[in-house]
Amino acid sequence: MSVALLWVVSPCEVSNGTGFLVSVREGNRIFDSSGRRNLACNERIKRGGGKQRWSFGSCLGRAQTGSGRKFSVRSAIVATPAGEMTMSSERMVYDVVLRQAALVKRQLRSTDELDVKKDIPIPGTLGLLSEAYDRCSEVCAEYAKTFYLGTMLMTPERRKAIWAIYVWCRRTDELVDGPNASHITPAALDRWEDRLEDVFSGRPFDMLDAALSDTVSKFPVDIQPFRDMIEGMRMDLRKSRYRNFDELYLYCYYVAGTVGLMSVPIMGIAPESKATTESVYNAALALGIANQLTNILRDVGEDARRGRVYLPQDELAQAGLSDEDIFAGRVTDKWRIFMKKQIQRARKFFDEAEKGVTELSAASRWPVLASLLLYRRILDEIEANDYNNFTKRAYVSKPKKLIALPIAYAKSLVPSTRT
Repeated sequence: MSVALLWVVSPCEVSNGTGFLVSVREGNRIFDSSGRRNLACNERIKRGGGKQRWSFGSCLGRAQTGSGRKFSVRSAIVATPAGEMTMSSERMVYDVVLRQAALVKRQLRSTDELDVKKDIPIPGTLGLLSEAYDRCSEVCAEYAKTFYLGTMLMTPERRKAIWAIYVWCRRTDELVDGPNASHITPAALDRWEDRLEDVFSGRPFDMLDAALSDTVSKFPVDIQPFRDMIEGMRMDLRKSRYRNFDELYLYCYYVAGTVGLMSVPIMGIAPESKATTESVYNAALALGIANQLTNILRDVGEDARRGRVYLPQDELAQAGLSDEDIFAGRVTDKWRIFMKKQIQRARKFFDEAEKGVTELSAASRWPVLASLLLYRRILDEIEANDYNNFTKRAYVSKPKKLIALPIAYAKSLVPSTRT
């Protein structure tokens, strides 16, 4: 899958001579993606059959209306084909939201503003830690240019933390979608998760781990969204079909919504916001879900050529369609009707996301709004292509991107009005 926008982080391979490295031992071999490689990131290079999974701008979504919380769980309990009752994906995800929100509220009870601790040397010296953050900065600046500029509006501590989280997400994605993806097994991902546990315990393996370890020691960041992103990688190893939207929603959360939960504690909530903490973190899901649904709709043809269908199977059947229609790339009236419904769903997530942006701190709103406006326009381009997402790639032209940036900036200046 190709990179849609320069200012929306996409999980292409990192290339830099200073030696960005991911190493995962599998048997007697070590697989790595080093900075010496210089892979083109203007077009998505698919090696592991996985899908572009996350956008670092995925930071806001379902928001509070008035003094109550708005959260559209269709049903907390769903029935399996065997008649067993189980918890819906949205309910499971909301439990993660509540956990993150509780962590932030505990932090805020002890201080009026987020208390960012001073640098600590993990490991070694402060010089090494500074070098680690500088390396994270270089990666973000090279592969997420406009978003990187947006981070420069933040305080120094917040921008460094965002860079560290970005790099960890990219490294994680490369495990199943990088040059050695065909060698990666669930056991290798288990070892990567063990390494994550060490990072959160203050035992980093390398200097890039050290930047993240320092970040999570300063900000109220919960480990669960990081674990869940790794679970999304596992899902891509074993799954290429989704029975219904409930299954697809969970996948979208794992690979995109998680980034919002990771980054909102860093970006911060506006001091004047009257929204509940839970609603802001719930808002962090919708843009991630919306962006991922947009990726899926844009890349139907590309994914089909790899034998993968990221569309709800039951909804395809209801529309009189099947995988064979997708593999054949037929744009029929049935396909257009189906696509209209899928686009409508994605737009609802975007609409919910936009309501919550003003709850973020003022310095964090612009990159999030830029992401939202530009990704939402991809849906317009799919429509302009007469729903032919088999052979035509929907993309936002450079002039339209340039127009969107000042619009996003102007919107970012509007303060929270919730009471």
